[in-house]
Amino acid sequence: MSRRVVITGLGVCAPNGVGLTDFTQSLLEGKSGIRHQPILEKLGFGCQIAGEPLVKDNLIDNYFTPLERRGLNATGIVYGVIAGVDAWKDAGLKKNETKEPSWDRGILFGTGILGVDKFREAIHLIDEGNVRRLGSTSVIQTMASGISAYIGGLLGCGNQVTTNSAACTTGTEGIIMAYDRISQGKAEIMLTGSCSDSGPYVWGGFDAMRILPRAYNDNPSQASRPMSASASGFVPGSGAGALILESLESAQKRGAHIYAEVLGGEINSGGQLGEGSMTAPNSIAVQRCIRNAIFNSGIKASEVDVINGHLTATAKDALEIENWSMALNRSGKDFPFVNSFKGSIGHCLAAAGSIESVATILQFQENVVFKNVNCDDIHTQIQSLISEDCIPRKTISYTPRIIAKASFGFGDVNACVIFKAYSD
Repeated sequence: MSRRVVITGLGVCAPNGVGLTDFTQSLLEGKSGIRHQPILEKLGFGCQIAGEPLVKDNLIDNYFTPLERRGLNATGIVYGVIAGVDAWKDAGLKKNETKEPSWDRGILFGTGILGVDKFREAIHLIDEGNVRRLGSTSVIQTMASGISAYIGGLLGCGNQVTTNSAACTTGTEGIIMAYDRISQGKAEIMLTGSCSDSGPYVWGGFDAMRILPRAYNDNPSQASRPMSASASGFVPGSGAGALILESLESAQKRGAHIYAEVLGGEINSGGQLGEGSMTAPNSIAVQRCIRNAIFNSGIKASEVDVINGHLTATAKDALEIENWSMALNRSGKDFPFVNSFKGSIGHCLAAAGSIESVATILQFQENVVFKNVNCDDIHTQIQSLISEDCIPRKTISYTPRIIAKASFGFGDVNACVIFKAYSD
């Protein structure tokens, strides 16, 4: 029989808040972290806005030594270390300073692309014949697993230390993978999360695809409009989220605070068949992912109180609601509460699943369902499927018992995880 897995620590570095306190308050208020980016205007981007964490230099000094900061030019690592170390501390865990690794503790920290600014810097130095000026940290800053390797060494973990990458699904997929490892008895504690770099070299490809909103450069906070009839594309974002997953036995032994329980989940792909493609979901696979997550978690579809969807503020939002409705066999007023945090943080790409999962779990802590931002004009197709009352436009007092969180990413890949309010 698999072991129970709980969440004992959270950390976040998001566009609308760095640290749990600021992030929680921003979610309660619906505060936006989407801002005009002068560099994008200078470079002639059509969409000149994005969600980027505001990380001050004096804060970075709390996480990196002066030597480590020398030559540091990878925003994803900065975000990931802040979120990861904060989650570790929030769980009441300490760095391992002995000579032997912590064999039962590991890291599963994902990313899409890491250190793109450092890579650009390296290319110029190499092309100019200045390879010796690269520095000793250019490799760890640009390899995908640099983030998990960095945190793993910082904390002295001896269990699995690895990086997963599955586009927008990365963070949610990582939670399920960490859950599997602990539930199977292969680890006691796993720090899982994901990060995404900031900047034009990450966001440029999406601007070239013309899938970002171009009419809100002077009004950034209104641009990301999930489930809205006036949605015109997702707003790119960046940052990191981190969670400490732990066996219930370990958490109880330590007397740790428990935020929620992870019941299980599902990861699959639509194979880019049927209506599925590199950028569009195969609805059959999406519905199967949701149904299997519920089955694997040992619950019924009728028990889901709240959904935190992928819901990116594109034309596919209505299709996602339809897929949820069919997978759960629930519609109208019987549909669960549903929200998307992308209205205030944008689409944080590889970091989206982990940042949004931190926000999802905070709803257990705060006894609320956080509001949907910029969703006053609900899409007519969504209105035909579910009641408007299921889409909170204000943060509401509520005590959720079971929340489903899903991410559906580029490459037709899907992940859905089920969280439950913890009780003995």
